[in-house]
Amino acid sequence: MRFMKIVVSASLLLWPIGFSRAADTPGVTPTEIRLGQTMPYSGPLSAYSVSGKVSVAYMNMINEQGGVNGRKINLISRDDAFSTPKTVEQVRRLVEEDDVLAMFLMIGSPGVIATAKYLNSRGVPQLLSSAGSSIPANVKEYPYTTMWSMQYQVEAAILATYLLKNKPDAKIAVLYQNDEIGKGYLRFFKQTLGAKAASMIVTEVGYDITSPTIDSQVAQLKSSGADTVVLATSTKFGAQAFRKMYELGWNPLKMVINAGSSIPNAIKPAGREATQGILSVQFMALPDDEANWELPAMKEYFAFMKKYLPGENPYDNAPLSGYITAQFMVEILKKCGNDLSRENVMRSANDFPEVPHPLLLPGVTYNATPTDHTPHHMGMISKIEGERWAPTGEVIRVAVPAGE
Repeated sequence: MRFMKIVVSASLLLWPIGFSRAADTPGVTPTEIRLGQTMPYSGPLSAYSVSGKVSVAYMNMINEQGGVNGRKINLISRDDAFSTPKTVEQVRRLVEEDDVLAMFLMIGSPGVIATAKYLNSRGVPQLLSSAGSSIPANVKEYPYTTMWSMQYQVEAAILATYLLKNKPDAKIAVLYQNDEIGKGYLRFFKQTLGAKAASMIVTEVGYDITSPTIDSQVAQLKSSGADTVVLATSTKFGAQAFRKMYELGWNPLKMVINAGSSIPNAIKPAGREATQGILSVQFMALPDDEANWELPAMKEYFAFMKKYLPGENPYDNAPLSGYITAQFMVEILKKCGNDLSRENVMRSANDFPEVPHPLLLPGVTYNATPTDHTPHHMGMISKIEGERWAPTGEVIRVAVPAGE
């Protein structure tokens, strides 16, 4: 395997034999493997749907190269408009009508949570989900669900750990999306601050994802007297917040979650003058950073984007994320050999102990095991310099129980 060294665990080697063969498995024929996916191709998070386009294109590339163990991958990607009822509808259609082997790279905590119970009750793998909520990461509750995104509790713990070390007397204002994303992030941020949370956090302000602007919320943050702002926001509202703080002449230490850190969708729209020095947590080698352009793996990624998706911006995080997750999905299938039973797919998905990848930052590994389906427990604090995230070299690893 070109991009990683796979270590096969003893638990995989000793697993009992009584599995169903590929011929008995939904979504598997002698020539095809069918996977399902829901994506917000329309709706408020449509900017993230490029991950779906990339993953479909990547599977097409693999098929051109002969597929996986003699089978072509048919990834059926359907629009859910980031609407939970539509996600449920599309997932049922993929499972019951399209007869897919597994779901792959679903985007958004609400949809992943809403379908996890259904998929797990039917033993359908829900793999490499892009959802930051800790709810579907609970291995005991959802043994067939695995994650790709860094979980809220991990990222929140990393940022809180950084503040406790570097600015222990900070007066913090938190702006959060008024749903499981923002509330979950705030909850885990407080947990890591522990006893200091009450004195450090001076205000918490929520906003609805349907709001046209958050100008009034930013004014509330400023009036609190905070010298540090943590933004648990999407890219749209992060950009608005950065710009409004600048217009108000207010320059606190600004920290933003990874989901709101996109250069083209958050940093550039806010303007260079409004964004210098912002901190975030990164775990991938970002494609907009010229320092990464000479990496052989990054060159391969750019060549892929130029050939298969020439109309998409290759310098954003979202397409790179889709590219890396597609690589892991292919490796999962390769490791299964000819045993594509759903049980063996799950064993394969959870046998990546501390695996490096050339498009993850140095010192950061991907770690998926039978007892922990949240692969990212470490990240690097990065700072906006110009229009790039510049790694500070400070890798922080946190021990957060899976699914908590």
